[in-house]
Amino acid sequence: MSSTNLSGWITIEHQDVSAEQPERGQISAGAVSLPVLTHPLDIEMNEIPQRDVHGDLVASDVETSSPSPNIRVESRLSEAAVHGSDEMQTIWEPYKNRFRVLASCFMALSNGMNDSAPGALIESIERKYNIDYGTVSIIFVCNAIGFVTAAFFLSALSRRIGQAKCLVISELLLIIGYVGLVATPPFPIVCASFFFLGIGMSINLAICQVFCANLANNTALLGAYQGAYGIGGTIGPIIATALVSNGYVWSRYYFILLGIAVFNCCFAPWSFWDHERESDISISNVQSTAGTQSSTQRNFKSFRTLMSHKPTVLGALFIFAYQGAEVAISGWIISFLVQFRNGDPSKVGYVTSGFWAGITLGRFTLSFLAHKTGERPFVFAVTAGALILELLIWFVPSIIGNSVAVAFSGFLLGPVSPAAIHIFQRLIPRHMQISSLSVIGSIGTSGGAVAPFMTGMIAQQVGTFVLHPICIGLFVCMAATWWMIPKVDKRSE
Repeated sequence: MSSTNLSGWITIEHQDVSAEQPERGQISAGAVSLPVLTHPLDIEMNEIPQRDVHGDLVASDVETSSPSPNIRVESRLSEAAVHGSDEMQTIWEPYKNRFRVLASCFMALSNGMNDSAPGALIESIERKYNIDYGTVSIIFVCNAIGFVTAAFFLSALSRRIGQAKCLVISELLLIIGYVGLVATPPFPIVCASFFFLGIGMSINLAICQVFCANLANNTALLGAYQGAYGIGGTIGPIIATALVSNGYVWSRYYFILLGIAVFNCCFAPWSFWDHERESDISISNVQSTAGTQSSTQRNFKSFRTLMSHKPTVLGALFIFAYQGAEVAISGWIISFLVQFRNGDPSKVGYVTSGFWAGITLGRFTLSFLAHKTGERPFVFAVTAGALILELLIWFVPSIIGNSVAVAFSGFLLGPVSPAAIHIFQRLIPRHMQISSLSVIGSIGTSGGAVAPFMTGMIAQQVGTFVLHPICIGLFVCMAATWWMIPKVDKRSE
């Protein structure tokens, strides 16, 4: 296609000006300054085809050439930077995001099956190693230590090698832990295996939560992600109970998780391989307009500075109380029903699965309602509802009523975590989200170890009814920390 160069047709006349000349490149027009062209201008005019009255193509007119796609993208991002908004990716764009969400759900499913099974396997582990509850509970402590350990290096590691390679390390650590468990080793090796599992889960948990939290419609996606965790939490005890009831060694359950970890070790890195490059393209111009952002990143690199960040600290306390109540109910409600409601262990054993099923259903359904009504009032409402249900379980002497209340309690608590992560994502600067959410997840998992451990120790002295005042205290702590968390500024997403 031919083109015509019009640089010779456009001229700019320069005039001598006095000492009161405005700044270069401006013409003063009263109170208005207008820009002036001070360099030769080339405009390329391209011929375009037209159709005559008979429908035949003719080349008669010209049009200015369209800007390249890169120019359009840069212009759009520059405009977004000027107006202070950022363009969020969706589950459908870029194309591989759909596979990243799917990989995140697979890892969440594995994490849920891992976290919920020990409660169903503890009795078999005690018989195998001839130990009591105080000793067997060390596996929960080792798992929590693994979570906390990962918080110290995850942010630096992800910046250095990228999220895909971090997920490779995560799944390899899980594979090491599961291989150690399926061999039915001495109990100290079992504890070490749970330590590796804690590190591995902490890595993929932080990366997947940050990814889902930075997508459009993130509350619903986080609900789906954590709903997958709830599905794992529901089926884990059922599978584990079925295996040990049919005479299998407790460790055979972890062959299933080993297979899932091998699959995730291939699928997850492939899904996340180009994630940083695509994210850099989408926000590069926004970052270039923020001249102080690099210095801000440097200010938040130290762990000490991270722990002084108010949303991070309050978020960690909130998740500590939330997961503490969640795991305490899951681990001790059966013992309460057996001891104080004279329940049959073979029948009330499925109450835990009902609790996790309620969590799963709540995350898939109520997460959308939380996004519509607002996460802050929603969390207050469901926390109050869970507290009332806990009082009913404590004081109403009915196994059926207690079982239904436990399931509804899980239903209300289910969407709390995705709603909270959505708020944290909006309060925490993007460049420190991985490290911050890693700390929140690590301390939260510590709550999932400390609360049930303390419940068990006190229950040995006064009875398992202590579960209820402990959970009520944790619900009050949730409400208090949620009230102290800063409000989120309104912004378009």
